[in-house]
Amino acid sequence: MTNRRTLLKASAVGGFGIVTGLESRAFGFRSANDRPRVAVVGTGSRWDQRATIANGPYGLGKEFPKFSDIVAVCDVDSNRVDRAKKLVKDWNKAEPDGYGDYKAIIDRDDIDVVHIVTPDHWHAKVAIEAMLSGKDVYCEKPMTLTIEEGQIMSDVCKKTGRVVQIGTQQRSNQKMLTAIALIQNGRLGDLKRVQCAIGGGPTSPKLPIAEPPKHFDWNQWVGPAAMTGYHSKPGARNEVKTWSRTHYEFRWWYEYSGGKLTDWGAHHVDIATWGMDKTTTGPVSVDPIMVEHPVEFKDGNPTTNDCYNTATKFNIKAVYADGMELTIRHDTGNGILFEGTKGRIFVNRGRLTGKPVEDLASRPLPDGALERVYKNTALTDHLTNFFNCVANRKEPVSDIHSHHRGLSTCHLAGIAARLGRKIKWDPKTERVVGDEQAQSMVGREKRKGFEIDMG
Repeated sequence: MTNRRTLLKASAVGGFGIVTGLESRAFGFRSANDRPRVAVVGTGSRWDQRATIANGPYGLGKEFPKFSDIVAVCDVDSNRVDRAKKLVKDWNKAEPDGYGDYKAIIDRDDIDVVHIVTPDHWHAKVAIEAMLSGKDVYCEKPMTLTIEEGQIMSDVCKKTGRVVQIGTQQRSNQKMLTAIALIQNGRLGDLKRVQCAIGGGPTSPKLPIAEPPKHFDWNQWVGPAAMTGYHSKPGARNEVKTWSRTHYEFRWWYEYSGGKLTDWGAHHVDIATWGMDKTTTGPVSVDPIMVEHPVEFKDGNPTTNDCYNTATKFNIKAVYADGMELTIRHDTGNGILFEGTKGRIFVNRGRLTGKPVEDLASRPLPDGALERVYKNTALTDHLTNFFNCVANRKEPVSDIHSHHRGLSTCHLAGIAARLGRKIKWDPKTERVVGDEQAQSMVGREKRKGFEIDMG
């Protein structure tokens, strides 16, 4: 496991926190020539609008040209690079540069913002190196693969002063903001319990080892994770019509993600942590009351590598020092249930219900209540909030530090689920208490050649 203090000490000697002369460009949009210049790392479905969900397209890429110029795209899949270049030319009227290795983007001093849309196990490495090179970052959720990565990212962000927005867009959803405002204005009384229902995870058949496509750099895709065979099987009823370890389906392998616990968990536990006013702390214990995995585990690791291995069903309880409880479960309707001494509310992206909500008709929230929740700024969509902060150098609504705390709870839930036992956590030192095996899972060693470059 990487030693965070050693990394930060070494990077300080090497000029840590010294940025290039990008600030004058990043400070605003005074003219067309001052538009921030963006590079994209990862150009799959989350970025390019090709995939759809019930509410329509959800790719974010084509929203960026409203605020910026996309000047470079990068992906380990050369077919996706070619497609991205064509899309950006249509959006921006200028074709961007295309790369297969993100380091070419880090090395450029004419790029202001890096949009990270890679699989989870690449997020921290790209984000940290981008910040150290003087670039602001919009990073899709979940921010990290491990708790240790979040600790390092938080430290680097503080020392460099970069603007980093995490793509937990629910923080810019008015129903979510109203729920937080109700809590902050005492409409629920003292908050006691929160439940996050995030849905269960999928399973797969056994996947044979296959030859990676010629246009796909499997070694680079695996990156910091341990090398393994390329497993793939067609016929799945999913976005990519294939069971695999890669595009989109990486979510269901602990080697690259955390399953539903960090997929939807990164959204709902983030909002729960915000509502509980726990964004600078964490739980003191995490108990896997019920967890089902599709494979056998030994010492916290799956015993087979040819099928999905993240949890499919779960009921995990986190308890905080003041007795407040947070439950993460796979069943019941997707959303967040807040329970207090005076009432309860349920919220998801499309619904906000409960007696305190009904009471708003006769007892509305004070003027500016939502804006105060939204860090005392005007309500906007998530991307507008980010670019406003790039311009004014303020902290965005979904900052690294608070997201790290909520996501740490998700990671701890994953560790407890994999080990099959309750773990104790010290939120001040950010270490597991009395369980060295669990503590060893707080971070992961990077594959040789793919360590985080701290400068």
